[in-house]
Amino acid sequence: MTSLRLGIASDGALHEPTLRFFKDCGIEASTSNPRSYTGHIRALPGVVVHFLRGGDITNKVEEGSIDFGVVGLDRYEESRREGGDAHVIIESLGFGHCELVLAVPDSWVDVTSVADLADLSLEFRREGRDLRVATKAPRLVERFLFRHGVGHFALVQSSGTLEAAPAMGYADMIADISSSGLTLRENRLKTLHGGTIIKSEAVLIANRGLVVGDKAKLEKARALVELIEGYLQSKDYFSVTANLRGETPEEVASYILSRAVIAGLRGPTIAKVHTRTGEGWYAATVVVSKEKLMDAVDNLRQIGGSGVTVGQPNYVFHGESKAYNRLVNGTGDAQPPDA
Repeated sequence: MTSLRLGIASDGALHEPTLRFFKDCGIEASTSNPRSYTGHIRALPGVVVHFLRGGDITNKVEEGSIDFGVVGLDRYEESRREGGDAHVIIESLGFGHCELVLAVPDSWVDVTSVADLADLSLEFRREGRDLRVATKAPRLVERFLFRHGVGHFALVQSSGTLEAAPAMGYADMIADISSSGLTLRENRLKTLHGGTIIKSEAVLIANRGLVVGDKAKLEKARALVELIEGYLQSKDYFSVTANLRGETPEEVASYILSRAVIAGLRGPTIAKVHTRTGEGWYAATVVVSKEKLMDAVDNLRQIGGSGVTVGQPNYVFHGESKAYNRLVNGTGDAQPPDA
C-alpha cells in the first residue's frame, strides 16, 4: 500500500504544539515507543509520520523524501528553492506565531528604525568595514535589507544564541526570531521600527507533484487536508439552538429567515419538541459566524426564543475545500509580508 509521508518537527518550538494540534484535529500522531522517529495516525490509515529536525522539513519535501510537512513559514521561506517542489497548502495553522526581527544594542540611541540602517551602513563602510548582522536566516535578511536600501553589510551565520553576538563582539546587530521580545530586552537589545522581516506561524506544505501524481496518495492527502481545514474553519462558527413556539416547522423557519443575522449558513434546522402539554414548540438550530454570536442570541430572544444553547462544531466543511484545490490545482503559495 502506498503510504503518505508526513514530516513533523522532532523537537524545538513546534514539536509539542504540532502534536497537540493534530490531536485536536482528531488525527493524533502516535509512535510505538518514545524513541521512535516514525509513527502513524490511527484515524488515517496509510499515513506515516516522520519526526525530523524542523530545519530539514522543507528540504525533505523538496527532494521528495516526504510528501507533507508542518514547518514555520519563516523556515519555509528561508529554505525553499525558487520554483521548487515545496508548496504551502494551508498557510495558517493557528500556532507557532513569532516574528523574525532586526535588533540593535540599546546604546544605539540614534538608530530607531530600518531607515536609519542605510546611513549607518555607509558610516561603517567609510570606517573601512561592513555592518555585521548575525542571523540564522541569511536569505530572508539579505533580501529584506536590500529592499530597504541597506547596501553595505556582512551576514554572520550562527547556530548558537544570537542575542549575545553584539556583546561578544562578533556582530554589530542581529536578526532573530522573537515571540514576546523579552529575551531581546534582557540582553539590552531593541527592535527597530519597521524591522519585522517576516511574521511567521506554522504552515502545512507539500510536494504537489508527488502527491497529485499518485492516486492512492492523493486520496489520503484529501482526507488529511480536509480534516485540518474543517477543524480550522470550525473555530469561526457557533451552533445556536433555541426553543420557539409555532404551529408548523415552516412557520418557525419563516420567523428565523426573516432576520438575516440568524439565517445561518444555509438556513435553520427545525425539530419538533415533544412537551407534556402538547403545545407547538420547536427547536431551531442555526450556525452563525463567531462575530455574530450575540446578535444571533438577541434576535432569537426577540422572536420568542428560550432555552438558548450554544456549542462549537468540531468541523465545518464548505461546499468545496480550498486547501484540496490548492493541492491539486496549485493556486499559489503564502508569501512573506513586505514589512
